[in-house]
Amino acid sequence: MERRHHSQSHSQRQQRRNHFSSSSSSSNQSRSNNRFSFPKSSSSSANDVHDRRRETREEKQEEAIVGTCPFMCPEAERLQRQRLRDLAVFERLHGDPRNSSPALAVKKFCRTMSAKEVRASDVRPLPVLEETLNYLLSLLDSTEHPFEVIHDFVFDRTRSVRQDLIMQNIVNDKAINMFEKIVKFHVISHHKLRSSCSSSSISPLHYLNLEQLTKALTSLYNLYEANRSSKPIHEKEAEFHSFYVLLHLDSNGQPVGESLSLWFRHVPSPIIKSKEMWFARQALRYFQMGNYRRFLSTVAAEASYLQYCIIEPYIDEVRSLALCCIHNCCYKLHPYPLGHLSKVLMMEESDVELFCNAYGLQTCIDEVGNKLLPTKQTTFCRPKGGLQNYSFLGFQQLGRQIEL
Repeated sequence: MERRHHSQSHSQRQQRRNHFSSSSSSSNQSRSNNRFSFPKSSSSSANDVHDRRRETREEKQEEAIVGTCPFMCPEAERLQRQRLRDLAVFERLHGDPRNSSPALAVKKFCRTMSAKEVRASDVRPLPVLEETLNYLLSLLDSTEHPFEVIHDFVFDRTRSVRQDLIMQNIVNDKAINMFEKIVKFHVISHHKLRSSCSSSSISPLHYLNLEQLTKALTSLYNLYEANRSSKPIHEKEAEFHSFYVLLHLDSNGQPVGESLSLWFRHVPSPIIKSKEMWFARQALRYFQMGNYRRFLSTVAAEASYLQYCIIEPYIDEVRSLALCCIHNCCYKLHPYPLGHLSKVLMMEESDVELFCNAYGLQTCIDEVGNKLLPTKQTTFCRPKGGLQNYSFLGFQQLGRQIEL
């Protein structure tokens, strides 16, 4: 990272700084036609929705500013945080908590910020925001720190990126691309936090990540709507809309936005008919019906990697239902082969044995070496301390590298 800082000459940095400061006034006029509001979804009538969108658009146009900060972090903030030793581990120059550089420091999220309270010099323009986001996402490949540490830093700094975009009311295709990357970060974190965190810390981390995932998705959907006239349906829009449906699998969990019945009214017909949305609706239907066979087989056959990352927390819940049904109904007369149970649960056979043991069920081996689940066991019970993470057949092929 330090090499990256030194590779940019002093004259280049000065030229870039002068460019943003001198072009501030002209940029306001040239970009005013490319500004729209972030329309809020509503369950009211169509006229009310249009009225609210028009009012929001006018307010946004009045408040929006054009940032001129040429760095990932405003210089004043960087110097202040150096004095206060408020530098994240990724921002420290040579590990010094009192020293950073423009190539390392990234603007923190500030909850109370509004366009009226900030100076243009403290807000990053679109090119700088793109550079900042790409830098932040490159940290996800780091192996020097636990994922929780990386997530904490990227989580906060991407909120700041979103904040600068919204304050400037940037809603073009580049903004859509940036929000899609941020949503991907939160979706993949949904999976990685579950894999890396202990059972005691997974709940608050997941809750905070899920909260920001929902907010980022809402902003992304509004961006899609704001650009309907130039592009009716965006390339990845169907998959990103399917995430909202999959986040409603747990009807007893934290509420996620408005109800699906209201939300579907705003979704364009081509999105509803897409294969991504078809999969999400089928998965939701099978989950709510308790049809574990169809749910697991559909996930294995149809889910994308990102869709699986959202579904994964519910996989073991469905497997638990399946094991309960099989134990109570399916093998009273004959032992149940673990090889067949492996295919039903979409698990490696070695994991199936551990899974059964976690529920108080013992396995045995027949005369030819096949592992079986014996009949009439009375020790079946749900584990109180939670389950370990088990494999999902096909996930290795599913989990190909996702380019953020």
